[in-house]
Amino acid sequence: MTEGTFIPFAKPTISEASIEEVVACLRSGWISSGPRCAQLEKEFADYIGDGVSALTVSSATAGLHLALEALGIGPGDKVLTTTYTFTASAEVIVYLGAIPYLVDIDEATLNMDVAQVERALAEDPAIKAIMPVHIAGLSCDMGPLMALAQKYGIPIVEDAAHALPARYGRSRVGTLGDVTVFSCYATKTLTTGEGGLVVTKREGVYKRMKTMRLHGIDRDVFNRYSTDKPSWSYQIVAPGFKYNMSDIAAALGLHQLRELEDNQRAREKIAATYDRAFADLPLTLPAHPGPDDEHSWHLYIVRVQESSGAASRNEVVQRLADRGVGTSVHFIPLHLHPYWADTLALPSEGFPVSEAAFTAAFSLPIYPNLSDADVDKIIRAVRQAVIA
Repeated sequence: MTEGTFIPFAKPTISEASIEEVVACLRSGWISSGPRCAQLEKEFADYIGDGVSALTVSSATAGLHLALEALGIGPGDKVLTTTYTFTASAEVIVYLGAIPYLVDIDEATLNMDVAQVERALAEDPAIKAIMPVHIAGLSCDMGPLMALAQKYGIPIVEDAAHALPARYGRSRVGTLGDVTVFSCYATKTLTTGEGGLVVTKREGVYKRMKTMRLHGIDRDVFNRYSTDKPSWSYQIVAPGFKYNMSDIAAALGLHQLRELEDNQRAREKIAATYDRAFADLPLTLPAHPGPDDEHSWHLYIVRVQESSGAASRNEVVQRLADRGVGTSVHFIPLHLHPYWADTLALPSEGFPVSEAAFTAAFSLPIYPNLSDADVDKIIRAVRQAVIA
């Protein structure tokens, strides 16, 4: 990109090897769920490790829905999650007739406040699952959350849409909770255009999700059509969903997975450059992982310190756009959206930390194919926008 070119907030990093794999898939005669989905599932499970099984799905939203359904969440149950997230985290709970129970966030990490989780579990026996959201790619404090889940005998479904690859205490995200769901949307660290990946070590949960992923059919469609022996017979064992990934998408994902570590290091390098460049500005920079943890750096979220006399978040975002730099805002808390405000019984104390973070936060471009010149331009634009 040149100095006069607009730098978008997000742009997928797609290698020639990925493109060639997609072309090969198109020429293969098999473009729906088939051998490449199976290969991606195997390679992804091997990458996450610790004996997980993996499923390709049409979106992370689909994966979260499948996970909660397989764990038996149903009408009247409550699922505890954060208000500082995208609506998909809560809407999948409603799909099952269950009720989202929202908590506020930790001011430093923007992840769910463990103290509030503990209070909620002590007060409400209707809470049947915990759904932590690893904001920006920094893992939630999973140790205390796992201890609470064990104490109350409820499962954890990790919304890890941002958290590939990430680690907590040297354990890879995907090996901690009962089920973990990753997003493969266009902006994510591993993209299949649209799609998601679900992992679990619980065999029964895995089998249920696999069946429900495609209409409740008791066998793989791929196996029904990939043999020279007639095998048209199948059984519907439950009213399932249409949540399968295509082989075209999986073909892209295969090479994205193989390039994931290199791309994460590129993101990490950009984050470190931003940290140095913005250290003297009236900005709250992202929290960093502990010494044994790893951040995926899906997002680089900063917060304007308006009390210091800096411009407001909205002013900074507009000034950056005027200077050719795209941004985004993560997130508008759920309780500020009309549907959730009207639907949920919200606590009288509100969600002050989430609201303060939302008012001040914006996210900067951080993706591997940003050039050094692009990063320099972004830095200059931020410095001018914040202190202008």
